[in-house]
Amino acid sequence: MIDHKITRLAFLTLLILVFGALGLHYFEQTPSVFDALWWSFVTITTVGYGDVTPTTLGGRITGVVVMVFGIGLLGMFTATVASIFVEGKLKEAKGLKAVKVAGHFIVCGWNDKVREIVAEMRADKITESRPIVLIADLPEKPLEEGSVHFISGAVNTETLKKANLSEAAVVMIISDDQLDSHSSDAKVVFTTLAIRTLHTDIYICAEIRGPQNLEHCKRAGANEIVVIGALSSHLLVQAALDHGITHFISDLVSNQTASNLYKITPPQHLVGQVFMESLNLMKREYNAIVVAVESKDQNRFISNPSVDYEIQTDDLLVIISETRPVL
Repeated sequence: MIDHKITRLAFLTLLILVFGALGLHYFEQTPSVFDALWWSFVTITTVGYGDVTPTTLGGRITGVVVMVFGIGLLGMFTATVASIFVEGKLKEAKGLKAVKVAGHFIVCGWNDKVREIVAEMRADKITESRPIVLIADLPEKPLEEGSVHFISGAVNTETLKKANLSEAAVVMIISDDQLDSHSSDAKVVFTTLAIRTLHTDIYICAEIRGPQNLEHCKRAGANEIVVIGALSSHLLVQAALDHGITHFISDLVSNQTASNLYKITPPQHLVGQVFMESLNLMKREYNAIVVAVESKDQNRFISNPSVDYEIQTDDLLVIISETRPVL
């Protein structure tokens, strides 16, 4: 409807522009068609340089028509275009507008942790400018960052399509702090199932609060699951047994500290080397410590591999490094 209105206003404005040019050229004779078109344009835009001035009655009547109708039509045209931009911004702020991004991260749900999630992603060079789409049942966008887009509503087929799920890279599902543990985990499981039904290949990271729901979440299609209660329990035990180790673990999993954990494809010259040799080479060439290997053949992570473990073609290395190595 609005596009049709703009097209109609643009056509009428152009019609008045041409009418003014042809009318002035016909009645005044002196100015060329180009000069007459120039006069019509500066008259409609209210600039009025005065380099071309009608002197005949017909030319002045043409001028009156151009000024009355042309200026009004141009004003309506610019006001309509401006209203489209304003309406678009309001829709975006209220989460009513579909996004047109690709390779983005989708975050389903909202709590204060989402701010930290965004900060962590912006601290990594790979994701510092990657678009993030937040789907949350909120009336307005809770974050002002420009590269964070907002879709208002519950996670369902409509909101996932607005978030352009088909071209997203990863989906993160946040547990709902407003619900009890059982209800929150059930919501995560159903959300996971809805996403997996629409996109069979998307990588889904889910957060649940009860370890008893881990298997349900896996069956729903989550690729990676963080159990909040179990994780904090493990860290508390480690803190009691080895004082201060939780500070080290927190530093490793934060992109905002000096050294972080990264998963990388090993350099080609490391393939076929034993782990001990790879450990030495990575430290010497990239100042990185290899702490684990993700074995595609064995479909598992091998922490602290044996010294004679041979790096395979499809293996990935988990390293501790100050920055993500450029290999």
